[in-house]
Amino acid sequence: MTRTFFVGGNFKMNGTLDSIKGIVENLNQAQLDPKTEVVISPPFPYLLWAKEHLKAPTVSVSAQNVYDRDAGAFTGEVCVSQLKDVGAEWVILGHSERRHVLKESDEFIASKTKYALDKGLKVIFCIGETIDERKADQTMAVNQRQLDAVISKLDKADWEKVVIAYEPVWAIGTGLAATPEDAQSVHAEIRAYIAKKVDQSVADKVRILYGGSVNGKNAPTFNDKKDIDGYLVGGASLKPEFIDIINSRQ
Repeated sequence: MTRTFFVGGNFKMNGTLDSIKGIVENLNQAQLDPKTEVVISPPFPYLLWAKEHLKAPTVSVSAQNVYDRDAGAFTGEVCVSQLKDVGAEWVILGHSERRHVLKESDEFIASKTKYALDKGLKVIFCIGETIDERKADQTMAVNQRQLDAVISKLDKADWEKVVIAYEPVWAIGTGLAATPEDAQSVHAEIRAYIAKKVDQSVADKVRILYGGSVNGKNAPTFNDKKDIDGYLVGGASLKPEFIDIINSRQ
């Protein structure tokens, strides 16, 4: 099964209008791999500007969060209709910083995922273990628990609009990265689990990204692994090397 290579750039709470302009201009001027789908996720204030100024047909924009309710008295939150209104097509949900720093539960993340999908956004759904969980040999137990919450809410058709990002928490922003072999092993187990709990055809089609200190230098080392379908990139997405990651399969 051929799955379209996917590279997401999660800017997190970084950037100014000037720096976002620079990133968008770099993307517009670069010769991007036409076979790679690219999604960038700037902070909320810059979503509309990014959408209006991106010229590359393979690049779309994503929000970094969404609430699981329609517009209303929810101070500080955003709803799907507002994100779609400024051109967002995707949203990142379940990122470890939302889980561990902001204490979002598996159930809440699953609720937001289903809501976003039902309202017309596509979802980059993040899972992954902490260093203590890894040392305790709990990697797949954690991934399965996080997946189970969303599996219980999604219909089979929903999975066509979901990309999974495996992001080992111990590798995010630390400069450490899983070896390509370790990442492939986990990705294969995730795909097998989806086949078991959802459907084999869903498992064959769903894209599973690796995230965790991916950069221009190490990205090509993952490219021959059959179950690694791209990357969710953090800090490197703010730098010119993001282009190298996008083009790492050329």
